[in-house]
Amino acid sequence: MPPRLGKLFSNSRIVAGLLVNLLSSICIVFMNKWIYVHYGFPNMTLTLVHFVVTWLGLFFCQKMNIFSPKRLRASNILLLALSFCGFVAFTNLSLQNNTIGTYQLAKAMTTPVIILIQTTFYKKSFSTKIKLTLVPITLGVVLNSYYDVKFNLLGIVFATLGVLVTSLYQVWVGAKQHELQVNSMQLLYYQAPMSSAFLLILVPFFEPLTGEGGIFGPWSLQALAMVFLSGIVAFLVNLSIYWIIGNTSPVTYNMFGHFKFCITLLGGYLLFHDPLSVHQGLGIACTLCGILTYTHLKLSEQDESKSRLAQRP
Repeated sequence: MPPRLGKLFSNSRIVAGLLVNLLSSICIVFMNKWIYVHYGFPNMTLTLVHFVVTWLGLFFCQKMNIFSPKRLRASNILLLALSFCGFVAFTNLSLQNNTIGTYQLAKAMTTPVIILIQTTFYKKSFSTKIKLTLVPITLGVVLNSYYDVKFNLLGIVFATLGVLVTSLYQVWVGAKQHELQVNSMQLLYYQAPMSSAFLLILVPFFEPLTGEGGIFGPWSLQALAMVFLSGIVAFLVNLSIYWIIGNTSPVTYNMFGHFKFCITLLGGYLLFHDPLSVHQGLGIACTLCGILTYTHLKLSEQDESKSRLAQRP
């Protein structure tokens, strides 16, 4: 394949992966919120359903020869599997206990935390300008969360834990794919069932199994259909996260995630009538200002890097 066509094909695949992640991520937020609000389906059980459907989806993919599994040692992906459980469970708990606005703004803190982790533990460097964009992002998140009419300590705790575990998870996804020389499907194929097993052990300690609110409770057909549909969407979310990080980087994935922030925030106000105070509006504006500046600087740095490489003899 000629180099130009190869580059175009590669860029098209990345754009397609980003679009799949955009649509599925927005859908899963609103579907999960709808399931919590209208059906009261238990959080950890919903997460377990998502894991199982993700693994089943990958099982059928490998049976259709879409990818070939690569044998991995369980010890190599143990921490990744645990962080995957925490990533989904804590973000779902944050969504359940916060408005969509606060939930989505809290997720914007993932970028600063990833930069901190990569700087501290992976010796990656970021420019001073990039680091300064973290100030308005952080300030905006704090302003919105504090003045949220549904502000509660439990919701903030879940949001904070979700950000920490999500940041670790995203860094490890990229690191493990490189370390183990596997693609996104091969890694997720082994990690999803391991995460399901961990969660299966925990569910009985935190949620009922039978009766009202239990997984084997008297759920309507409509509720079960919504839960299964959310599992299919979760499969697309999980797969696209792995694929994007494996083909770009955790920071690039989060940079793209800021576009989802705007759309999801608007949907929360329109679909669930989440109120918005003046202080929250200022917080959102502050965060968006930091996000746009950060995105502009990252793109400029990439262009400068390409220019320097092109000028080398």
